[in-house]
Amino acid sequence: MKTESHSKRYAQAGVDITRGYQAVEAIKGHVQQTYIKGVCSTIGGFGGLFELDLSQTPNPVLVCGTDGVGTKLKLAISMDRHDTIGIDCVAMCVNDVICCGATPKVFLDYLALGVMDPFLVEQIVKGVAQGCKEAGCALIGGETAEMPGFYTRNEYDLAGFCCAVVDKPKIFDNTSIKEGDILIALPSSGVHSNGFSLVRDVFNLDADPSILTKRYPSLKLSLGEELLKPTRIYVDAMRSLMKEVAVKGASHITGGGFYENIPRCLGEGYGAVIRLKDIKIPPIFELIKQVGDIDVKDMFNTFNMGVGMVLVFEASHVDTVLSIVKDAYVLGEVVKSDTAVTLL
Repeated sequence: MKTESHSKRYAQAGVDITRGYQAVEAIKGHVQQTYIKGVCSTIGGFGGLFELDLSQTPNPVLVCGTDGVGTKLKLAISMDRHDTIGIDCVAMCVNDVICCGATPKVFLDYLALGVMDPFLVEQIVKGVAQGCKEAGCALIGGETAEMPGFYTRNEYDLAGFCCAVVDKPKIFDNTSIKEGDILIALPSSGVHSNGFSLVRDVFNLDADPSILTKRYPSLKLSLGEELLKPTRIYVDAMRSLMKEVAVKGASHITGGGFYENIPRCLGEGYGAVIRLKDIKIPPIFELIKQVGDIDVKDMFNTFNMGVGMVLVFEASHVDTVLSIVKDAYVLGEVVKSDTAVTLL
């Protein structure tokens, strides 16, 4: 797109719109790699266009979700590594909408910076595009805002929005959940994108970010590399499962950990019983607990503890589920109870 748009006075105030055009050019290739059937617009328009094929969806319901990355961004900025944080942004949105059985179709991002740096924008959007490819959805639009005076030169914020579709009769129905149903865990890649205010406090990262380079005996990577691992995207796993078995309920384990999120997929009057010995807890959580002197309840009420998704199935389907998602495992079971989550 050719433009003669330029404001010398606006640039003097801190916003150089020509850098914005350069950033758009830098991200075009990454964005186009996400295009799937249905995309009918290109980058640069006022709105992203997507034509829905509803031939196999007689009663379509739109499912929309939005989220950000939180203060994990501070780690990316401290480490000057920005190519994976976009995956987190996509994951936090798509992992939510799949909890009702929906298929993500389109994604939009919002990036606000203190100074428009085309190379930085490209690195961030490269991650967003990678996340969209993993989720099988198209990045059809977004907004990049240069906001000097609101963010410092090295600061930025990132948020996303996704839209998914599900056939109404196929929406997960937690009214079918009963005592004896089994909870299946889909492992996380690590801390994902929640609890980083506590992580930063535990390791005193704001005062001494150099600790991010430290290597602990229990970790295979440096602390920073471990914490910056992108959030796992579960779209493919859910699609594979839904083709073979009936999913009764699904919870994305985000802020609030087990205690807040697992009850969201259970019916009234039912709770989850989980044995601590059955949870495959990655070393990073043990390290956080030890360094921060955090009790077990607070850990499970803040972090995912190695469990990114919890799914509910009939007991007779467990073997099939475990054969489809190779790293899934039995986490617990559903019981009649007024206590939402019981850790034994």
